[in-house]
Amino acid sequence: MIENLNGIYETIMYRSLNGIRLYHNRENEDYPVHWHRALEIIMPYRNTYSIKITNQSITLEEGDILLIPPGELHALSYSPNGERLIAQLDFSAINQLGGMDSLIHLSHPFMLLRKNDNPDFMKELSYCLSEIEREYFANDLFAETAIYSLYLRFFTLLGRSTVNAAVKFPDIAPSKQHEYLEKFMAVCNFINDHCTEDLTVDELAIRAGFSKSHFSRLFKQFTGMTCYAYLINKRIAYAERLLISPTLSIMDAAMQSGFNSLCTFNRIFKSVKDCTPSQYRQLNRQYCASTKAQDLTN
Repeated sequence: MIENLNGIYETIMYRSLNGIRLYHNRENEDYPVHWHRALEIIMPYRNTYSIKITNQSITLEEGDILLIPPGELHALSYSPNGERLIAQLDFSAINQLGGMDSLIHLSHPFMLLRKNDNPDFMKELSYCLSEIEREYFANDLFAETAIYSLYLRFFTLLGRSTVNAAVKFPDIAPSKQHEYLEKFMAVCNFINDHCTEDLTVDELAIRAGFSKSHFSRLFKQFTGMTCYAYLINKRIAYAERLLISPTLSIMDAAMQSGFNSLCTFNRIFKSVKDCTPSQYRQLNRQYCASTKAQDLTN
């Protein structure tokens, strides 16, 4: 079971290793909708594993890898006789390294890597995760250092594959591809930091040095979604954290998240999260009440 669940917020218990928590999970138990500030990586060893993230359902096969960025609502459903690695990492420890912030933002709401899509690449990634697990449970000297070095190798491989200038901008001259990559990484970071403000595509295009139409096309190539959709997803993620507070009204949460009307906020929140803001808040309260009731009976 989840060790420390307050409503739908999970506090990760890192134990002896700073910012690192692993489970070799064989439990025949579902985990309810929850979120946490850690990055989560799941890799089934045996049988399948089902995950629901926002309004999307995913079935992981043996050898697939799923990354769930910090702050994403998700629920887990077991398969009988299943076995999987569940790794949780305090991403803030390595988030300041070059490119890491962009990589994690590009992975929202999740990043799914199928074993058979690129077998050699997946073999390298799964090796890193298996070695992380071995070091974690062996608990030898310098285990924490070894694990972080393996995580850095894992994210280096993943980042070079994901944030690849030639793949993102195949129709741009090779001499310009890296420049374009840096520009759009900077734009995404700007949106991440200012998502609650009144940003416009025109303003972002000027910041990147492109016309609005050219910028819009390139942004979608880079992120896989429109600039507007990217901005909305960041605002909704910000709103989720505000809705956890019982003292803040839904209207205030909407306004502070960058939405100019409650009607718009309700409609967009439901389309992204598959529930209304009030249902989201109620979901959190229900789990809080359930947890308190269990505590009283124990």
